[in-house]
Amino acid sequence: MKELWISVDRSIEEERKISLLKVAPSLCDVLLVDEDTFAEAKKTSVKLAGYSDDCDIIIVEAYDGGAIARLKDRKTPVAVKITIRNSKDQAAAIEASRVADYLILNCPDWRIIPLENLVARARRRSKLLAEVTSAKMAELVLNVLELGVDGVLLKASDSSEVEKTRCLMKQPTDVELSPCKVIALKQIGIGARVCVDTCDLMRPGEGILVGCQSSGLFLVEAEVHENLHVATRPFRINAGPASLYTLSSRDYTRYLCELEGGDEVLIVGRDGSARPSNVGRVKIEWRPLMVVEAQHDGKTVRTIVQNAETVRFVTPDGSKSIAELQPGNEILVHLTDGGRHFGTLVKDERVIER
Repeated sequence: MKELWISVDRSIEEERKISLLKVAPSLCDVLLVDEDTFAEAKKTSVKLAGYSDDCDIIIVEAYDGGAIARLKDRKTPVAVKITIRNSKDQAAAIEASRVADYLILNCPDWRIIPLENLVARARRRSKLLAEVTSAKMAELVLNVLELGVDGVLLKASDSSEVEKTRCLMKQPTDVELSPCKVIALKQIGIGARVCVDTCDLMRPGEGILVGCQSSGLFLVEAEVHENLHVATRPFRINAGPASLYTLSSRDYTRYLCELEGGDEVLIVGRDGSARPSNVGRVKIEWRPLMVVEAQHDGKTVRTIVQNAETVRFVTPDGSKSIAELQPGNEILVHLTDGGRHFGTLVKDERVIER
């Protein structure tokens, strides 16, 4: 689990400062305090980091092996704060990672390369925390070298930015998939079919969720299977008509026709594991289509896909091409409550989807 530390921006007015300190326990893992905020922060239940011996984690400015050793003798966790401007600072950080519990890294010039180097060389020795000033910057450093830093220290001036950053720390949650029995297939005419090319490479059993109804989204597999006629395109999902819903995040649907380069889309695996990716491009072409109707516990859901052998539905133990799909086959569908208002689920609204 990634950690969120916050330090309250000293330049904001006192009222906002106190407000931030009150919401801190519900949003962050550690609150970094100074002499101005210590007394107020001490009233909360959150873990405190600072320069005082009364803090739960003691901050040490720059690498000082002797000071760290004395603190660790007292069984006090230590966080070393280092500014990385050059290779000498980087070497000091690597050395500090051998003894410190945390490294708080400030990269004022080059932000990404120094962090990549430290993730590669110091990860697992101590926890790496990058100093950031926004949720957008936090998202970037949490993904450097794919693994990312272990957490961020956010200089906070309002609770909304803290909330956005907190959302980035949440553990990925699975998407529930149910085996649905195919009950009907019907060839229809030509329509505007959307191929979604992602910025990721998918494996067998992975794809995106699409459907005619937001209450039933079918797992359509990426083009990961080799054949004699078409090269594999593991970044691509031949998703279906422009009007279909897709799950672009765990809580939000989009129409396929709305997607464009840079937008977020959710990649889902056979086991329900889900991860966010981004759209590289969307390609719309006019192709012959096929309706697939499936049922689970009396609930009927539908989707439409291109009538082409490369389009495959994920099954509990593999995948099946639309060309070989038959009534009675089981395919995986994400079943949920219907009724969306601009992509957001409205549970109490009565909506009939057919």
